[in-house]
Parts: sequence; structure tokens; C-alpha cells
Amino acid sequence: MVKSGKLRSGTGSKLKRWKKGHSSDSNPQTSRFRQAAKSRYFSRPSEKSDLTVDALKLHNELQAGPLEITGSRKDACMEEDAGEAFSDRTSGTFLSGLSDCSNLTFRKVQRYWESNSAAHKEICAVLAAVTEVIRGQGGKETETEYFAALMTTLEVVDSAESQAAVAYLLNLVMKRVPTPVLMSKFSDTTKALMDVMSKQATSDTASALRWILSCLATLLRKQDVSVWTYPSTLQAYHGLLSFTVHSRPKVRKAAQQGVCSILRGSDFLFTDNAPTHHPAAVTTAKFCMKEMEQAGGSKEDTTTLHVLGLLKELMGTFPLGSVKSCCETLLRVMTLSHVLVTASAMQAFHRLFSGKPNASTLSPELNAQIITALYDYLPSENDLQPLLAWLAVMEKAHVHLSGLQSSLSLGHLPRLFSAAMSCLLSPHTQVVSAAANTLKTLLTECVAPYMEEMGMITATASAGNPSYVCKMFRIVEEGLSYRFHASWPFVLQVLGCFYRVAGKRAHPIMTKSLQSLADLRTTPHFPFSGELDLAVGGAVESMGPEVVLGAVPLNITGYEDDLEFPRSWLIPVIRDHVKNTHLGFFATYFLPLASTLKQRAEELEQAGQKLEAKVYQTLQLQIWTMLPSFCTCPVDLLASFKGIARVLGMAINERADLRLIVCQALRTIINKSCSTEEEKAEMGRFAKNFLPIFFNVYSQQPAAGESGTYRMAILDTIKVYLTVTPTEMVCTFLQKATDRLSSTDSNEFTRLSMMDLVVAMAPSVDEATMTKTFELIKPYLETKDPGMQKKAYRVLEEMCGGERDECRAFVVANLETLKVVLLETLKNASSPAKRPRLKCLIHIVKRLGEEHKDFITALLPEVIICTKEVSVGARKNAYSLLVEIGNAFIRFCGNTKDALEQYMILVFAGLTGSVTMITCTVLALTRLVFEYKDAIDVTTREQLLHNICLLLSSRTREIVKASLGFIKVILFIMDAKTLASHVTVMMEGVGSIKDDVRRHFRTKLKNIFTKFIRKFGFELVKSMLPAEHHKVLANIRKAEARTKRRKQASEQHEDSDSDQEAPKAKSQSIEDILAESDSDLSEDEGKGGKAQKKAGKPQKGRAWLKEGEEDDPLNFLDSKVSQRVLATNPAMKKSAKVEHGFKVTSDGRLIIREDDEEDVKDKDGGEMKDILEEAGVKSKKTQKRKFRDDNFDEDMDIEPQLKYKAGGSGIHRPLGGRDDMGAEYKSKKGKGDVKKQGKLDPYAYIPLKKDQLNRRKRAKLQGQFKGMVRGAQKGALSGRKMQKRKGKA
Repeated sequence: MVKSGKLRSGTGSKLKRWKKGHSSDSNPQTSRFRQAAKSRYFSRPSEKSDLTVDALKLHNELQAGPLEITGSRKDACMEEDAGEAFSDRTSGTFLSGLSDCSNLTFRKVQRYWESNSAAHKEICAVLAAVTEVIRGQGGKETETEYFAALMTTLEVVDSAESQAAVAYLLNLVMKRVPTPVLMSKFSDTTKALMDVMSKQATSDTASALRWILSCLATLLRKQDVSVWTYPSTLQAYHGLLSFTVHSRPKVRKAAQQGVCSILRGSDFLFTDNAPTHHPAAVTTAKFCMKEMEQAGGSKEDTTTLHVLGLLKELMGTFPLGSVKSCCETLLRVMTLSHVLVTASAMQAFHRLFSGKPNASTLSPELNAQIITALYDYLPSENDLQPLLAWLAVMEKAHVHLSGLQSSLSLGHLPRLFSAAMSCLLSPHTQVVSAAANTLKTLLTECVAPYMEEMGMITATASAGNPSYVCKMFRIVEEGLSYRFHASWPFVLQVLGCFYRVAGKRAHPIMTKSLQSLADLRTTPHFPFSGELDLAVGGAVESMGPEVVLGAVPLNITGYEDDLEFPRSWLIPVIRDHVKNTHLGFFATYFLPLASTLKQRAEELEQAGQKLEAKVYQTLQLQIWTMLPSFCTCPVDLLASFKGIARVLGMAINERADLRLIVCQALRTIINKSCSTEEEKAEMGRFAKNFLPIFFNVYSQQPAAGESGTYRMAILDTIKVYLTVTPTEMVCTFLQKATDRLSSTDSNEFTRLSMMDLVVAMAPSVDEATMTKTFELIKPYLETKDPGMQKKAYRVLEEMCGGERDECRAFVVANLETLKVVLLETLKNASSPAKRPRLKCLIHIVKRLGEEHKDFITALLPEVIICTKEVSVGARKNAYSLLVEIGNAFIRFCGNTKDALEQYMILVFAGLTGSVTMITCTVLALTRLVFEYKDAIDVTTREQLLHNICLLLSSRTREIVKASLGFIKVILFIMDAKTLASHVTVMMEGVGSIKDDVRRHFRTKLKNIFTKFIRKFGFELVKSMLPAEHHKVLANIRKAEARTKRRKQASEQHEDSDSDQEAPKAKSQSIEDILAESDSDLSEDEGKGGKAQKKAGKPQKGRAWLKEGEEDDPLNFLDSKVSQRVLATNPAMKKSAKVEHGFKVTSDGRLIIREDDEEDVKDKDGGEMKDILEEAGVKSKKTQKRKFRDDNFDEDMDIEPQLKYKAGGSGIHRPLGGRDDMGAEYKSKKGKGDVKKQGKLDPYAYIPLKKDQLNRRKRAKLQGQFKGMVRGAQKGALSGRKMQKRKGKA
């Protein structure tokens, strides 16, 4: 935009300026406008005037403001009774045809009637007139009628403005006219449009031209393919084509869009027997080439650029011969080294390849020829934007060629790899990154799909596709040489991608590079270890660990090892990347090695070499950590698992340190690797071996001081293993567990453990065993031991909630018994057992029918009371059960509103109970109102709201707290219009809160008042509340205003920051890449910037010549001289990096860490979370410990690891005792202090404070000094005595 008060840049030279000293002349010499005005007043016009009586009348009506009434009146006296005298026809306005036009095509025009633009008013007037004509003839206002009327009008009107208005409306309506109409009226319509077009082309005003061109394009697009054989059709098309290089941008754009729509979107191209190319495609290509050749690539002539812009869109529609000719022309104009022409030609090539045309447009041979030719236009590695564009075009060209003919594509890839690798030497990071991304894309798109066909690739491959892969890898491998050291992160990324793509088939040629990487990794202070590890990880993924370790051995034997273990970095790399490999390799190589290292560690421990023993112990543990990765989809599971199963069983039984790893490995195999029935059966075959080991380990009480964390992993593994265990075997194990549970010899720990195992196995047995288990656990549902009672309910929960058919059959068969048992055990249910009991009830209620309504009614009081349970899980299940009961009532009744009314009446009864019952009932109602907000009847909701508002006057804080939560939810779910009728009641309720309760809930009340003010305004809320609340309301208003100001300021600050720093987004298209190629200005030109601004806009298409290196002259006859013509100023300094506040890795990735608590909380998100907590949908964060799993048993003897660390004062102080001052200076060998290098001397340093000058505080300070002096004297005395003793000795 042009700044106000200033002229647009470049207009200064065009304006006629006053001569110096004549700016105040009242009668200037030039007065052509005055002369023109005089001529109109005092002389008759020589030509035929457009000023008619009708036109003047229309002008007056347009200028009159309010639309006047037209229509004949029989007598002027009847004006008083106009309402009675007017017929339906005469009561219209002059724009009636516009305002009530029923055709949807012109709805866009109806917005123009209030516009001040003369062109818009003309369009409205024409539409109104045409509509009136159609109505006068009894038309139905169809598109065809409008088309006919507008075509007639176009031939009649003479003025340019009217023609433009008619052409605009015609352009709108022709897109919706039926195709047969346009086909039948083709010749007449074409002639009329061509006549107007020829007149407009020669006149000064061409306002109608772009709409006429659009109409002509629409007309041609609708014609049949046979019409294109007529010369008249081609003549009309050539007329349209000639305007594609017009000097006016809008006309040129309309013509180009029209040509594109014809060649790409003609109707006959989408029929069954459609031709492969449009009949006019060849003539269009010839026109484009002719225009470019006539322009001759002159810098001043922009025709070449206009044609290139058209070709960019159309080349994909041309036949093969035309595409070849156009490409030759493009390559010729690129030799001119004109920056903008070259950039536009590259855009055309990019669009051609991106469109992925078929072989009839772009054959593999032509594609390959273009690729070869483009190497002559390779920009310099210092030329940023053109080089990025060249890489993008070559990438698309090779990807497209790969889809057409893979062998030809692979043959051309080595040369591009060589060029891209040389780009890695560029000083521009963008070029290096783009080159690396290009190489990775080529490997993924052009090499990876064809690797399986090649077979094994060796270094001796001399011909065909394998030889091309060898060449490419050697080129990339060259990047590990020192001259590429600045780009090593990117080289390593490409190398890793190559390993992943071709490592499986080409690993014989890659072993040398792996050895080079291993040598680099052991180099001191190697900065790119992370990237190197990822590259080697790619090799591990594709080649497998066996091949990688064959090339780069671990060099760890257990005896006579280098204790630095320089290759130990391979262990975590293999652990993180190995998958789909041979499990047998782990059994034959790593397991014996781990055993040797373990044995060596024990020997060293006995020999007293504890440090060395610790190193070997750590190494063998690291080797074991690879086991879960080897178990991820192994290819030889059926053959290898039986060889490793016994070792794993022994490890679980005997090695406590390996239990977590082995359990994870077994879970991984079952969850991720058992895809076939054979594999599941193979794992199930070993259930009889593994499950008894798991049961024994789980039921053993950990020794004193031993951690029991492995027990949860064991239990999880048991649950997973049961999924592949035969049902008969599970029934047998369950029988043994229940026998041991009822045994009198078992202690409490064993009984709890057995109950956990029963919980795990219960849903996996048959129906008969389930019923038997239910009978067994029934006594435990009434036991006094809360732990056992809870676990008994967990067994019941698992059986009732299982997805298997046996579980459903068990519930149906034992439904009556379950109902009786659950009602009888209600009074004995302990608090810890509430969560599984409620979960069990949820599963049962889902399966109940209408005949069980009494059972649900009997449950309701217990469920309501449980909304105030201590356990978060119990509260959550209580709320879920309330909703489930509501769904059951809806299921019984059918009508949602009636069902909810019955349900609400049952819940309302709780409002007459005790304080706790009232509180719980309000919480339950809050959840139900939130859940069924759209289904509850209005009267029921009003009654409920009135009752809750009455409860606000209670003296009990709990009741008021629950009621305020209800109010908060109501404010959220009800719209302002409905809420307005209840606002008085709510305000009276809030105002009636007792003073002590109000003070206690001041924060909640402030939150509610804020919501009221946002919905109804400050003044209304203030008028409805008592005076004691007014101070809070004023504070809220100030806070809201402050927040609003800060938000506006921060938005303005962000806008200004983004304007100043706006980092350029990663270019997605070649247009973005080349957008900056003409915008660089040198520093030297910057000095003359002011002068340049005065002269006008800086010239586009600037180019720089790069001089020869050192003393070498610039040779213009060199074949690569085009690389010396730069679009980027070589002297331009790199722009300063924008600080974004994040750390960056060596390969350019951002490191973003999320804090536990964000500094700024999202207001809307926080408010929604608050509402969900009040409604019981989400549990409030009141618990200090969070457990991830709902099924976690509090009775498990596992202490969770707490993240809290003591620090601070008071109750947060650390309890370990305070460190002595100066303890770090104490001598280890004797008494006294010693001096430490790099630290202060060991003296007592007294800080100098301003308080020391205060006379009143001087006495206190003197006492401190005296204490220090006494301490120093005491220390000096003991030191002298020691010296004397030493002297005597």
C-alpha cells in the first residue's frame, strides 16, 4: 500500500511540476478540463450523443438517494390515496428487477446497488432493465432467457460503460447456461463477441474486454470436438490467444485463464472417447514459440515473460512433438542469462514435471534429454535462489522419469548425485540442506522401489542398475572426506538414508563406509556423534546387526579387553534400531557374550577389582537391554524361540536384575510379533513353562530391603501371556490359585497375591469356571479385610466387563444372583472397594432391561453418596454410573424427555436428606444437567435452578460449594437468552450467601461474577447484587480492562515483531524459491539508494558477474560461463539470524522442551477444564500422587518414585542436616584448612552491607565480629600447640 500523503514510487517523473516561482499562479497555461467543460455548455456535440431522456431519467433516479416510485398515474389528485390506487405492477421501483431477481446467478450483483461506483450502478441498472423485459414477456427468469436478452442488449448498446456491464453479466450467466444452447448458438454468439472484442481492442477504454474474453472462453470450452475443425472456431480461438500477451494485466490474465480453461477443461476432454490432447494444443504451442522468437529475449520486452507464464500452465497439455519444440525454445531463451527469463523457464519445467504427464506428452527419452540439457544451466554454488530452483527442477525431473522408465532414471542419477554433493560445499546452509533433502528424496522415490528387483549388489557390478547404485554410493561416500567436514551432519543424513534404502541388497559395498564411520566416532571431540549414530542405526535397520558387527566388530571378548571399550557405542545404537531381524543371532552371539561378561565380572569382584567388575556388569546388562528390540517382529520366531525360551525362564527365576527386561521382551513378542495363528500357538506351547515361573515369582514376598517394582511387570506379562494360552490350561491354573487362596497355610501376602492372579485369569476361563469362581469369592465380598474385599470386587468386575462371549453369558446366567449379592453386600462395602464395585455395577446396568427398574432405583442412593468418595476412581465411576442409569431410563421409556423427568424425580429425593446427601445430590444433578443439557425439559430445569438457588442461603459450606459449582455449569451450558429469564433468581441466591461462607468462597464467587458480567454487562449485575459485592465487581471490571489492554498490546507487539523479523517459510513451490532471485541489492548500491528511490522503482532482473578466482581472467568462451552469471549478489552479507529462543542441534533441528506448568495458561482451555471438573467429567487435581493405570492396586507393596525434592524453608526444608560452612576446605589428611586451586582462600568473608553504617545495629554486628575473632584466635592457638609438639618430636 502507498502511505497516505505520499505518491507511489515512480510517479514523480510522470507529473508536470510548477516552474519555480509559479506555484501560486491562479490562471495556469494548461486548462484542458475547463475547455472541455465550456465546449459542452456552449456548443452542440458533433457526434451522436448518448444523452437521451431515458438516460437522464435513470441518472436522476440513481442520484436521488431513496428510490422513487415510477409508474403512470391517472390523476395527480390521487396521490393522497396512493396506497389504494397503486396496482401490484405500479408499486415497483426502477430497480425492482434487481432487488427481487429470482435467479441465483446474480446474487453477487445484488450487493452492488448500494455501491458508489459508476460501473457497479451501471451493472445494477442493466440487470434491472433486462429482468423487467423478461418479466414483461412472461419469462421464468432462467439462465437461457437472460443469455438471450443480454446477447441482444450487447449488440444494441454503444457506450463502453454499458458494454462492460452487459459483458460482466453475460460472463456470470454463460457459465450456467445449458451446453446445448451454447452449442446451437455458437456461430451467432461468436460473431457478436468478436465484433465487440475488435472494437474494444482498438479503443482507449477496454473495460469490457476482459469479460468478453471470459465469455468467449466459456463458449469455446462448451463446444464439441467436431466444431474445432471449422476455421471460424480456430479464428475465434486465435483472437483469444492474441490477448495472452496484451499489455494490460487484467486483460492478459483473463485471456490466459480462458486459454488454460479451454485446453485443460473443455467438456469433450472428459467423455469416454476423449482425444488425448485438445485440437488447439498444437496451434497454441506454435503461437507461444513464435511470440518468444519474435521477442528475441530482449530485456525491455516483457512478451517473453508473459508467454513463459502461459507455458508454465499449458505445457502439460501439449502433445509430445509440441512439448519437445517448446522445451528447445525454453532452453534457447535460457542461454540469454536474463535472470527473470531463466527463473520463469525453470518454473515452466518444474510445473511440467510436477504435473506427471503421461508418455504421450513427455516420453522417457525427452525427459532424459531435458535432464541432460539442464546441466548446462547449473548455477554457481554461491548463487542461492537459482541453485535451489535448479535442484528442485532436477529432483522432479528424475522422480517423473523414474515413474516412466526406472532403468533410464537410475542411469542418470549418478551425475545428479555428483552435482548435488558438490552443492554440499556451498557456503549457504540453505543450499546444503536443500541438496541433502534432494538426495534423500531421490533415494526414497527413485531407488528404493526397485531395490528388490536387483538382487545382491557387489563391488564387481560393472553394468546395469547395480553399477549405477555402486556409483551413487561411492559419490555419497566421498562426502566423508575432510573437505566436506562443514557439511558432515547432512552427509551423515544422506548416508543413513542410503543405508535404509539399499542396505539389505547392497551391504557388500557399504562395509568400508561403516568402518570409516566407526573410526570417525572414536575421534576425540567428534561433534556429530548423534547424526553418526542415526546413520549407523539405518544400517542396522536394513542390513541387520550381524552384517554391521561383521564390518565393525564390538571388540569385546571378556578377557584382555581395552577397558575404554571404544566400540561400546554400538550397543545402544543396535538396541534402538534393530527390528525384523533374526532372534537366533541374539541367542548365538549376544547371550554367550553376556554370560562371559557376567562370569568375568564375578571373577573380578572376587579378586577385589570392583571398578573393573562394575564395568563388565554394566556391559552385560546393556547387552540384555537389546533383547526387547530383537523380539520386535523377528523373522525366525518359530525356529528360534524354542532355543531361547529356557534361558529366559531361568533369567526370570534366578536373575532379579533381568526380570523387567525379559518381561518386556515376552510382551513385545506376543503383542507385536504374533501375527499368525502358528506363532500364537508356538508361544502358547511354552505357557505351561512360563506361567508357573511367573506365578511363583509373583507370589514370593520380596526380601527386606529389596525393591518390589518387578511385581507389576510380572503381573502385566501374565495378563498378556494369558491371551495366547489355551483356555483349558488357564482353568487348571485358576483352580490351583483358588485352592491356594483357600488354604489355611497361606499368609496374608500370599492370599493377596493369589487374588491378583485370580483377577488376571478370571476373564480368560469358560463360563462354568467363572460361575465356580464367583461362588468362591462371594464370602470375600463381605469380609472385614478391605484389601481382600477390594480384590474380590475386582474379580467380579473383570468377569462382568469382559469382551468375550463367555463373560456375557456368565452375566446373563447369573444376573439375578448378582443383583441379590450386590444389594446385600452394600452395607459391608469398604471405601477402597467402592471403585471396582461401581465399575461392576456399570457393566451390569448396561445389560439390564425394563423389568429390573426396581434394582436400579435401589442402587441410586449409594451411587449418589459415592460422588463424595475419597478415591478419585470411585468418584469417576459414580459419575459414569449416574449417566449409565440415565441411559438405561431412556432405553426403558423410549421418549428421552419423559425418561429424564422420571429419573430426575428420583434424584430430587436426595435434596430432603442429610447435609452430605444434599451435597452429593447437587453434585449428581450438576453432572446430569451437563450430560443431558439438550434433553432435559425447560420446566424441570427451571424448577431445579430455583431449588439450587435456595440452597445457596445454607450455612453449610459443602452445600454452598456444590451449589456454586452447579451455577457455574448452568452459566456455561445455557445460552444468554434463556439465562436472562433466570438471572434475577440466580442473583438473589448468590446475594443471600452468608457472610462467613461468602468470605470462604470469595475466589469462586469472583469467577462466577466475571461470567455474569461478560454475559449481561457490569451495570445490570451491579444493580442486582447487594452493596457488599460492589467492591468485588469494581475490581473485576478493572481486571478485565487491564487484561484487554495487555492482550491488545501483546498482539500489536507480535505484529511488529513479525513485521521486523518475519522468517521466510520453507519454500514449497518453485515460485516461492525464485521469488527472491530479483530482490537482492548490493551494499554498494545501498549508498545510492536515495537517488534510486527518486528515479523510481529499482530495476528487476539484476544480475552479477562473478570474476575469475585470484588472477584468472573471466573466459566468456568457456562452456560453463553461464555459472558466472549470478542472480544473487556475491558480495551480499548473510542476514543476521533471528533469535527464536530455542536451542538447535548440529543438524538444524529445534530443541523444544515443555515445562510442567506453562507460564501463560490458555484462558478458554482453562475455563473449559474448570467446567468439566465441576460437572464431574474430569477429576480435580487434588491428589498428590498420580498413577497411570486405573487398575493399580493400592495394596501392592510398591512405593512409587516421587519427583518431589525438599528445598526451601519451613516444612519444605531438607531434613538431612545442614552442610558445614567451609567443609570443602577441610584437609582430608589432618586438621585445619587447605587452599584449593581456583577457589578463594579459606577465610571467613564478611559481606559489606549498608546496615553496618547504622549506629543502632552496630552493637549486634560487633558481637558477630567478636565471635569470629574468638574462633580465629582459638584456631591459631591450637595450630601453635601442634607446631610445638612437632618441634619437640
